[in-house]
Amino acid sequence: MRRRCSAALLGLGWLLVLWLALPLQPAAADPGADGLSTVEAHSFVATAVRAVAPAVVRIDTERSLVAQPFDPALLDPMLRDLFGDPLGSLHERGQGSGVIFDAAKGLVLTNAHVVDQVDRVEVSLADGQQLDGEVVGADAITDLAVVRIASNPELQAARLGDSEALEVGDWAIALGSPYGLERTVTLGIVSSLHRDINALGFADKRLDLIQTDAAINPGNSGGPLINAAGEVVGINTLVRSGPGAGLGFAIPINLARSVADQLSRGTAVVHPYLGLQLVPLTARRARDNNRDPGALLQLPERDGALVQRVIVDSPAEKAGLRRGDLVVAVADQPVSEPRDLLQQVERAAVGQPLPLTVVRGQSELQLAIRPAALPQPG
Repeated sequence: MRRRCSAALLGLGWLLVLWLALPLQPAAADPGADGLSTVEAHSFVATAVRAVAPAVVRIDTERSLVAQPFDPALLDPMLRDLFGDPLGSLHERGQGSGVIFDAAKGLVLTNAHVVDQVDRVEVSLADGQQLDGEVVGADAITDLAVVRIASNPELQAARLGDSEALEVGDWAIALGSPYGLERTVTLGIVSSLHRDINALGFADKRLDLIQTDAAINPGNSGGPLINAAGEVVGINTLVRSGPGAGLGFAIPINLARSVADQLSRGTAVVHPYLGLQLVPLTARRARDNNRDPGALLQLPERDGALVQRVIVDSPAEKAGLRRGDLVVAVADQPVSEPRDLLQQVERAAVGQPLPLTVVRGQSELQLAIRPAALPQPG
C-alpha cells in the first residue's frame, strides 16, 4: 500500500514538472471573420487612425520670389555669359499637412506658417485626389489658417475632441506628411500641458501648447494630434530637436476650433492686449531680492505677475501701471504667474474695463484697465 501511494505521488510530481515546463499561452480570444482575434489583428492606434485618416490632407504651396541680379563686380563676365543674368522670378515650394474639419463647406485647418504669403495651394486628399485650395484666412498670433477646397460627397471631416479634458500621460497620435511622406503615423503620450510658446523663443505668438513625445517633423505642421478615441485634440505646429528625442508641440483644438470658426466667417481674429512685459514672482524670490544690498527695487513678498516693462501709449500705461507693480488678481481671480493674467486677458472684451489688483510697495491698489486689440504684425 505504501509503495502504491509513493508511486502515485511520484507520478503526480512528474506531471507537475511537465506542466510548469510548458510555455505560457494567452487566453484564447474570439476569432474574427479572418480567423484572427481583434486583439491580435489591430491595436487601438489602428482603430483611432482609421477614424481620422480620411480627413488628413497634404498641402503643397508655391510662392514667387524676385531673383536678385548678379553683381557685375563679383562675377566673371564669362560666367555671366554662361549662366545669364536672371532678373525674373523664382518659385519657392513648401509643404505641410492639414485636417478637414467641415466637409460640407470643404474647410481645412492648418498652420498659418504653412500658407503664409503663398501664390498657390494644392491639397492632396487621403484617396489621392489633388484639389486647388484657397486661403480663407490666417491668424499669425495663433499660427492657424483655414483653406477651402471644392466640396464633394466623398469628403470626410475629422471628429474634434476636447483639449481641456487632456491629462499628462494620455496617448497622443500624430498624423501628417513629414518630409513629404504621406499617411505617416507616430505614437507617444501627452508630455505636458499649457506649455507657454514664449518660453520656446516665440515672442510674437500667444499660445499655450500641448507637448508630446510623438515624433513630429517638418511637414507634420498643420496635421492633427489625436487621442486614443480618434478625436483631434491638437494641431501640430512646432518641433524642437536636439541630442536625443525631439520635442513636439501642438495647438489645443479648443483654441483652434474658435479661431477656425472666425476665420471661416471672414472675421478678423482679435486678441486683446494690455501692453505689459511680465515675469513670474514668488514670495521666496522676492525675499532673496530684498535681502540683497545691491537690489535696485524692493519687491512685494507675494506670488504674482511682476511688471517688468510697460509699453508706451498702451492700455497698461493709460491705466497707471508701473514697472515693479505686482499683479495679484484679475477680475476677482488670483494671479500666481503671468499665464493666469494672460488667460483672463484673452477672454476679455476689447474696450471693456478689466479690474486688476496690484501691489505697489506696501499698498494694494484697485485699477481698471481697458484691453485694446493687439496690433497685427508687419
